[in-house]
Amino acid sequence: MTPYDKRAQRDLGLWIKSMEKKPNLGQRLSKASQKKINNLFPEKYHKFITLTVKNITRLALFGSKFKKGQPLYGYSLKERENILKEKTNYYATAAVIEGAATGAGGIVSGLADFPLLMTIKFKFLFEVAGIYGFDVDDYRERLFILNIFELTFSSKEHVNKVFSRIKNWDEYKSTLPNDINDFQWREFQQEYRDYLDLAKLFQMLPVVGALVGAHVNNKLLKKLSETAKNAYRMRVFDGYKI
Repeated sequence: MTPYDKRAQRDLGLWIKSMEKKPNLGQRLSKASQKKINNLFPEKYHKFITLTVKNITRLALFGSKFKKGQPLYGYSLKERENILKEKTNYYATAAVIEGAATGAGGIVSGLADFPLLMTIKFKFLFEVAGIYGFDVDDYRERLFILNIFELTFSSKEHVNKVFSRIKNWDEYKSTLPNDINDFQWREFQQEYRDYLDLAKLFQMLPVVGALVGAHVNNKLLKKLSETAKNAYRMRVFDGYKI
């Protein structure tokens, strides 16, 4: 094991502890506040978001739009994560540009931000899977991607549930049906749908929305990258040969 691997393993241990922490009072109150904030949005907005999450989730599982390249084999962890840094910067820049453009136009273009940003996130995750040597032609690897998505954009209480599944992925994977059509994918919608926060409400304000959109999108993409990196590190250090 290289010095880089040892350092990565130590960092992974700290990340695992943070994932396994139970929600504190502030986080529980935040979840309640989130529901109140969501009530500020009109019903048409909620229907639009729900439909968008449903359609893009289906596309990620059943479609081929997000497939990018072949999985990398024979690379060290350090080499893989140098590539990951480059991809993170690339997609973060795309998210910033998209957030600024849609945020500048007020409510209508602000609504357009949601499916565009969600698509960017999924394209990014499909690339990350390949960087770590996992083949998304296997639908169960696409399910792993959806779990990373949930782990990043969920309440702390739900994070605990999802993390338990990811930490024991090989065991969980063995219980999945061979046919993707038999998988109950709809459960993946609700938490991300509820993760929307006040920042997205500000993003719909003319002019100032551009600044908010750019900042929030950059922050969300980098948070997703950090979660994905550690989720795949768990599998690499658990004995998956790459």
